[in-house]
Amino acid sequence: MTLTAFPPPPSGADHNDLRQEVRAFLAEELADFSPEKRAKSWNGFSRDFSRKLAQRGWVGMTFPEEYGGHARSALERYVVSEELLAAGAPVIAHWIADRQSGPLILAKGTEEQKRAIVPRIAAGELCFCIGMSEPDCGSDLAATRTVATEVEGGFRVNGTKVWTTYAHVADYMILFCRTGKSDDRHGGMSQLLVDLKATKNIQISPIIDMAGEHHFNQVIFDDTFLPSDALLGEKGEGWSQVMSELAFERSGPERFLSSFALIEELIRLLRQDATEAQQAEIGRLSAHLMVLRQMSRSVAGMLNVGKNPALQAAIVKDLGALFEQDIPRLARSLISRPAVPGGRDSYAAVLAYTELAVPSFSLRGGTREILRGIIARGLGLR
Repeated sequence: MTLTAFPPPPSGADHNDLRQEVRAFLAEELADFSPEKRAKSWNGFSRDFSRKLAQRGWVGMTFPEEYGGHARSALERYVVSEELLAAGAPVIAHWIADRQSGPLILAKGTEEQKRAIVPRIAAGELCFCIGMSEPDCGSDLAATRTVATEVEGGFRVNGTKVWTTYAHVADYMILFCRTGKSDDRHGGMSQLLVDLKATKNIQISPIIDMAGEHHFNQVIFDDTFLPSDALLGEKGEGWSQVMSELAFERSGPERFLSSFALIEELIRLLRQDATEAQQAEIGRLSAHLMVLRQMSRSVAGMLNVGKNPALQAAIVKDLGALFEQDIPRLARSLISRPAVPGGRDSYAAVLAYTELAVPSFSLRGGTREILRGIIARGLGLR
């Protein structure tokens, strides 16, 4: 890979006023959030908070004004996203819809789909989930077995999706499935827009994570009927559509800021009397964080000018997961204190939660093995 694979990120100086405005808003809104509650940021669900953001124009920022958006740049959206995650705000109620579902509908949807759905995303009213991963297939989307068979007036869908974040409360799913046969392993795929509140014969069951929390779900389609206008984009073009969608999913600041609350707690405890060795480790951690941030901002810059940085996004996601999954180990090596959830010690509580959360970071957005296959192909190594 050449040094130009990640172009220099655009300057952020032009967005300092926006950054300060977001920080002031969050300081007031999250004043009573404990460090442990902030640690759950990306998985924190609050429709009320998402609506407040939308009222300030911070949801659907990049969407065209004619669809309820604000016609701002991807870089401005990045500033808001970064500040939300660093502050530990509860963002998942709007995050997926704003990050990838809305842009996909704008790019591939019919005019009716755009007008019916995108303004409601920009208003913070809709929660989306992602119907990609399946049992025994994991992140290998080409192995998808969920089938949508054309029938009069639409499709009959049969199959199962797993690891579907917040499907139990989501309003819509964008379903990746087979709609035809093809000699090409990546052919015959399509995407369907599923109204989870109005569609019958869908069974959603919880998958409880290691922390005992319900974020993930199994979703079963049992001869589920979807109307013809549920087709998103062109029939058979699902693979190319989903690959462009994943560039949005894999490259954002959530790929290296999901454990930021633990970094803050670690620095808080070491600020006064850290040893030279502890200072060196914090310096190394900070340097890695800054490099990941620069890479992620570079991808945001490429998205801002209409490029499809799928390779660079996969690299950011892989390195970000490695970075975040190592933070609890580093914390334990620097501070010898048991992590007991529910105690008064905020560091111990945040460490305990993060320990149980980080294994999922290399699942969401694609497993490490799949990502490295994408990276290898992008570099011409396979």
